[in-house]
Amino acid sequence: MGFTLVELMVVIVIIGLLATVVAINVLPSQDKAMVGKARADISVLEQAVETYRLDNLTFPTEQQGLKALTAPPADLARPERYRQGGYVRRLPEDPWGNPYQYRRRSAHGGQFDIWSFGADGQEGGEGNDADIGNWQG
Repeated sequence: MGFTLVELMVVIVIIGLLATVVAINVLPSQDKAMVGKARADISVLEQAVETYRLDNLTFPTEQQGLKALTAPPADLARPERYRQGGYVRRLPEDPWGNPYQYRRRSAHGGQFDIWSFGADGQEGGEGNDADIGNWQG
């Protein structure tokens, strides 16, 4: 007693339909998770920049960038105020493998901007390609 070709084909079609339904429901969740991770990383970096400012009485310059959070910049006015071990152990990459961006003078009304260019790695964009920044709340 074996399966007929028709029975096997019906089972394969059902498995294909189930796989399609799962893929349609899982892929958007993955995109949302990546955006959520980027927002969490940006929040951590934002807190580290604020702590840097409290210790050093100034924000990192754009030339120093976020690297100032891992090691004291060479041009730091009072290096003794720099926290031993830095403000973050290492700088994370965004979920798409790109570095986070930093701008000392905010273009969005805050004191500084930290952002990811999103999935496309380029400024601007919509949907998954939209920039994700600390100004977005």
